[in-house]
Amino acid sequence: MPQKKPTKDTLRRLYDAIREVPDFPTPGIVYRDITPILQDPMLFRQTVRHIAEPARGLDVDKVVAVEPGGFMLGGAVSIELKAGLVPAHKPGKLPHVTHMVEYGPEYSAEAIEVHKDAIESGERVLIVDDVLATGATAEAAVKAAREAGGEVVAVSVLLELLELDGRSKLEGIPLWSLLTYPRAG
Repeated sequence: MPQKKPTKDTLRRLYDAIREVPDFPTPGIVYRDITPILQDPMLFRQTVRHIAEPARGLDVDKVVAVEPGGFMLGGAVSIELKAGLVPAHKPGKLPHVTHMVEYGPEYSAEAIEVHKDAIESGERVLIVDDVLATGATAEAAVKAAREAGGEVVAVSVLLELLELDGRSKLEGIPLWSLLTYPRAG
């Protein structure tokens, strides 16, 4: 079945809704704030559908949602795909035995964890996050899902910062980004 692509109007509304915050979290960084999308229920719904769309037909068993922005999108995407949800948290936030993967630098060295029993061997996994920047976080999420026994079938993000070439860290894994910066078209 062909993918349902977002209309030009939907893309324009998404780009217009994203708030640019200069010098956050550090000087020289332009933070792209997606909370205005979340505050508009129809736009949020369209966003979730378009992030989920490329994964339809891939028989996704689990959606790994990366903290913090991926949580907001990943939970909704998991419902859309009728898949389980696996939170990928910063260390010390999950109460059970975890797989931890260190990564960096994005803004500073970090790590993420997933519960060891969250993904069964052979389950098909979609990684969801709000932003793909350097690719370090997505790469760590892929490693954590694989360590837990999953088969990562794709990564899907709301927006991709092309100049940081995060895509290069996901070689061999399909990557879908709804929006790109610099802005396409």
